[in-house]
Amino acid sequence: MVGKHAAAWALTLLAGIASLNVSAAEQPAKSLAAHYGIPDPAAIAHRGDSWNAPEETRAAFILARDEGADYLEADLQRTRDGVLIALHDTNLKRTTNVAERFPDRADAPVSDFTLAELKSLDAGSWFNKAHPERARSSFKGLKIVTLDELISIAEGGNNKPGLYLETKEPKLFPGIEKDLRDKLAERGWLSKGAKGNGDVNVASTRGRVILETFERDSLVKLNHEMPDVPKILLLWIGDGHIPAAKQAPRAKGESDASYYAKSRVRSRDDYYQWLDFAKAHGAEGVGPATRLADGGEWSYMDMTQPWMNEAAHQRGLLIHPYTIDKPVDFKRFQQLGVDGMFANDIRALLSFYKRPAQQSVDQILKAQGF
Repeated sequence: MVGKHAAAWALTLLAGIASLNVSAAEQPAKSLAAHYGIPDPAAIAHRGDSWNAPEETRAAFILARDEGADYLEADLQRTRDGVLIALHDTNLKRTTNVAERFPDRADAPVSDFTLAELKSLDAGSWFNKAHPERARSSFKGLKIVTLDELISIAEGGNNKPGLYLETKEPKLFPGIEKDLRDKLAERGWLSKGAKGNGDVNVASTRGRVILETFERDSLVKLNHEMPDVPKILLLWIGDGHIPAAKQAPRAKGESDASYYAKSRVRSRDDYYQWLDFAKAHGAEGVGPATRLADGGEWSYMDMTQPWMNEAAHQRGLLIHPYTIDKPVDFKRFQQLGVDGMFANDIRALLSFYKRPAQQSVDQILKAQGF
């Protein structure tokens, strides 16, 4: 009997050791997610449900909210009169009718326009032209959304998603980090508890807000303004980002995806230095670019290689790669041990996570007047 118990105990111990070996590198990051209340894995709606509605509009954000997203992701810029808005591109040509409304300013940056001027634009019709199979007449005339309006959307449904907010091209908007802190505090999305800049209390409500940026300088400023709010340093290879290894010049007619797929970091030490900078300046994670199976529009460089993920996890950094929409890629990145994903097609990601939306796209949009 003693021998049998010993054998059973040994088998149990070996199984436990094997389990620890599989996940040891991931444990610091998972503990960090639990500490901040960040879902693991996290389903991040990239610009809202931008697969089924015009990106960063009320329709896209409400749809993602009611489908069950953990976070509504948005790119923040600032109007000429100082209002934070959600918009990706630094000009308005791709996603609005600015060329019709303001033909002499069609190439002007967002910061050249007042909020009233931006609100006069149609930010939805472009989607119907680009994606006729998903078009809706109610998308025509959709407006650009302010951060204030986005917060109200996040608060307005049965599902209460967090906000995943990027300082977009922050060099164009000096002080945007402070503006962001002030708005989040004003709306009660930053709770009292930890001292931030000066006499302002800026501890976040356990993972309710995640801040993201590609710019190291902006990460430093975000950490200064909101030291207790989780932050993600987005990763890219090339000028101003992680140094790139030399590669052949771009071939004539070569697609973005094909060209990006050849990109490599110059050295592992360069990569480690970016991780160490992120960790030293308040980041709780990294958001790496990804190379997708089909090499489509959202396919970039391969920055989720096993050695990269292991290095991030060993430093206690979460890994939230962008932007992933298909089951073949969901499965591959999950097997690589990432801690969540950005998705345009958030419904597909939620289904993969076995958290399918309870209503159809049509049901949600019709219920919300779209």
